Amino acid sequence: MKNQYLQLVNYTIIVILFSCQSKSIPSKLILKRDNKTSLYAYFDEKGNKVLGNYFAAYTDTITEYGIVSDSGFVLIDKTGKHIYKIYPFDNGPDYTSEGIYRIIKEGKIGYVDSVTSKVLIEPKFGCAYPFENGKAKVSLNCRTVKAFPGDEHSTWESEEWFYVDKTGKIVE
Repeated sequence: MKNQYLQLVNYTIIVILFSCQSKSIPSKLILKRDNKTSLYAYFDEKGNKVLGNYFAAYTDTITEYGIVSDSGFVLIDKTGKHIYKIYPFDNGPDYTSEGIYRIIKEGKIGYVDSVTSKVLIEPKFGCAYPFENGKAKVSLNCRTVKAFPGDEHSTWESEEWFYVDKTGKIVE
């Protein structure tokens, strides 16, 4: 009886371990074009599609996070979860400047570390330029203005510009 019980316990442990291992998240995902959909997808190292059907993807190998075009430009994790939206600039996701790029939430702009993907300054600005020389020009209240009707390019106007450092502290 005791041996049968131990065999059952050992068998149960093996099944649980195998189940946990078979559902683990791959250490890295590799970007490829999906032959079936012609859209971009991420595959594990064995060639199995894990995430996909993106119009565009901006990260060739996901080890932690990747940037894709999926209802706007978004940072995703290896499960495909949307972490935050990236500020759109010049027909793509925002460029990195001084190791930082802009994100957008509920119409407000903030800043993120481009290496760790950690939010440095929560989205709270109506207008926010990229960092230059350790500071960024921002405004809480601004308006978008086009140079002339039909122009695809626009600029921001505000009477209340100020500068912030990489922690969000107001600087001169």
